[in-house]
Amino acid sequence: MPHDIIHNELAVLERLLPARPLHILELGCGKASLARQLLAAQPAHQYTGLEVDRTQHQQNLAQPQTGMQFALAGAQAIPAEHQQYDLVLMLKSLHHVPVADMDQALGEIARVTRGGGLLYVSEPVYAGPLNDIVRLYNDEGTVRAAAQAALDRALQTGQWQQTICYQFNMPVHFDSFDAFETRMMRPTFADHQLDEDKVGRVRAAFAPYCSANGADFMRPMLVRCLQKQAD
Repeated sequence: MPHDIIHNELAVLERLLPARPLHILELGCGKASLARQLLAAQPAHQYTGLEVDRTQHQQNLAQPQTGMQFALAGAQAIPAEHQQYDLVLMLKSLHHVPVADMDQALGEIARVTRGGGLLYVSEPVYAGPLNDIVRLYNDEGTVRAAAQAALDRALQTGQWQQTICYQFNMPVHFDSFDAFETRMMRPTFADHQLDEDKVGRVRAAFAPYCSANGADFMRPMLVRCLQKQAD
């Protein structure tokens, strides 16, 4: 069965949210793009975004928005009281947690999530043409599988119940290879040890998908939503 095409993941998230103001925590928030859209539409929510990349954190602080605050911290040690949040977001970030620390991170999330609260985890699926290009310089097969396995172990603790497992396709556009290289190959949070040969091989793999209008891909995504059991 073909998967749905979702242009903006906010549409997926909003279907799951209760109709009341929420305390929201995002781990590995990046630019917090989805959260900024959510709070612009629903300003009663209160949001905290944690990021370990100091460059991105400083950029977030330079772009304040009502109801949003940011801190420099990771998922392994969340600077928050017990049962403080109604919703925890991990958007393409769980696989960036060191594999050895994933269980600890999910334990921390359980600690800071209220009974009945939600953990929304969105991860890229290790498949498709875009993935085939990316893995030439950054093969995430092992860490993405580890992220899903860590979620499975979290469910086995009895602290969570999975409420949603939903795969969809998200369109991704790049104006050119240069745009792809800047956005995907040279992020501020990672050094992919690029050299001329590696960039050349990626450029060659990208070329068949690129036209005068740029390159378009479908990125398969998997959302798993877990609900914290009441204490």
